[in-house]
Amino acid sequence: MQDNDTQPRRRRNRSRKTGTSLSQVAEKAGVSTATVSRAFNDPERVSETVRTRIFAAAELLNWVPSAAGRALATNRTRILGAIIPTLDNEIFARQVLGMQDVLTQHGYRLFLGCSRYSGEDALAEVGAMLQHGVEGLMLVGEDYPDMLFQQLRVHKTPYVLSYIYGSDLPHPCIGFRHDEIFAALTRVHLDAGHQKFGLIFQQVEGNTRVAARLEGVKMALSEAGIALDPDHILIGDGSLKHGAESLDALMRLPLAERPTAIICGNDTQAIGALSRARELGLKVPEDFSISGFDNTAMSEMTSPPLSTAEIDNYIIGVEAANQILQRLKLNDLSISHSLVEPRLVLRQSIAAPPDTLAQNA
Repeated sequence: MQDNDTQPRRRRNRSRKTGTSLSQVAEKAGVSTATVSRAFNDPERVSETVRTRIFAAAELLNWVPSAAGRALATNRTRILGAIIPTLDNEIFARQVLGMQDVLTQHGYRLFLGCSRYSGEDALAEVGAMLQHGVEGLMLVGEDYPDMLFQQLRVHKTPYVLSYIYGSDLPHPCIGFRHDEIFAALTRVHLDAGHQKFGLIFQQVEGNTRVAARLEGVKMALSEAGIALDPDHILIGDGSLKHGAESLDALMRLPLAERPTAIICGNDTQAIGALSRARELGLKVPEDFSISGFDNTAMSEMTSPPLSTAEIDNYIIGVEAANQILQRLKLNDLSISHSLVEPRLVLRQSIAAPPDTLAQNA
């Protein structure tokens, strides 16, 4: 029997699933075979118009690039991938752990990539994983170039978007409604009697999850007939430093204009704000109330313990892995949407607002 390495190149360039060759895809798209290879292996070197034509030809001919084709046909790699935005946040680490625990039980391994909240970096990571025969992918959120999803479709690679949910999303997803949980957090402050609000949030650009959180806050305030002062919305990174500096800015406002309730986009920002409050001689919740999001390990250790909300990120990772493995088993690339309900975690950082009449006396 002839060894695969000595078989004619013409045969090795054929899809193991369909018999279609790379040259047939090139002929259908009206380009060279080298251009087809570049479109899959180095897509940024191929114009979007040509790339789209090549991907359409590959889909029409049911041609799968060789590395992914071998993985889907033989399961030899038994590797799944995960693209997370940052290595600095424990919530994404929990998702990865959930995935890995499931994959280990099924004899799979996990490749990990970091997008640094950049769609282009994510595209590069996905391209590299596909070249190495990764059989399925989990990606956090939906903020990626169309080219990335084109590549996944052409490679016939099952994937799921995590940490986000929408019944109308054109992608399989498992997560929650960011707007709804932040509207619920806002209503907790409103129910405590607060009328003046400040927001400390991450960058919205390129992050639809944060944009939805802001919309949730604005929706709840609008329902209560409260206008949010644009100067009270402080946008930066998700760090302790941004939380501290934003609190400085809010507390420099005239006393009558200062927010009595501060809603943060994550626990890290809220913890930074709490730390700066102590340095300024302010007390929480006597001088202002504050909430975060994520229920990180530190949130219950602050003084006072931080009110927040949480989502079970470990379960998201578990379910993401199970869904991808099931799609691989059934050769199923259908779209499904799975909702994981978050929960409020209310502690001592929210109380009634200070008596403004007494403050002004």
